[in-house]
Amino acid sequence: MSRRRKAGVIALCLLLAAVFIWLDHSPLKRRWHQQPKSEAQARAYDLEKYHKKTFTVIKVVDGDTIDIDIPDANKNYTRIRLWGIDTPESKSPDTGVMYFGPQAAEFTSELTRRKNVTVYLEEHRTRGKYGRLLAYVQLPDGRFLNEVLVAEGFAYADLRFRHSFYHRYQQLEASARRQKKGLWEKVTREQLPEWLQRMRPNLLQKK
Repeated sequence: MSRRRKAGVIALCLLLAAVFIWLDHSPLKRRWHQQPKSEAQARAYDLEKYHKKTFTVIKVVDGDTIDIDIPDANKNYTRIRLWGIDTPESKSPDTGVMYFGPQAAEFTSELTRRKNVTVYLEEHRTRGKYGRLLAYVQLPDGRFLNEVLVAEGFAYADLRFRHSFYHRYQQLEASARRQKKGLWEKVTREQLPEWLQRMRPNLLQKK
């Protein structure tokens, strides 16, 4: 082997060694090791990272969806979908603006934006269909946003998925409906979410 070729091989080896050393100490390796490898590990990871911890709400996406100030995967924030409830859409490209959607979004914004909230998770499931964190969100005054939205008539009790407060949210919704709070004052069957129309076809029938 010529002296020039030997020098080239040595230089290449040194370069590769430097790259491996950099990767070994880089944030990329730490991030890779931090990523959960299974569904159970993902839940454990979320519980350790978020459960019973306090964060600042930096954006209100919709009445039942908020962003908090902690990175999640490749995003510099974490998106939370409130467990157990469903508010009318205020900007969905699929459904358009639904009845009482803007009011629900504004109500959530008034209660949470730029405020510190505490996040509570369910051990059996921490993520929804689109990768959003499923959570109960405690407000600075101790109330839970999920409950307040249902109790004041800004949200429906979501019957599609079981959770710890399934029956309580149903009761809160029934009370809001009897008192004609929020959306229940004037909502029509056609303005209900499609899933609710299917699951409770007689919901708005007069008794």
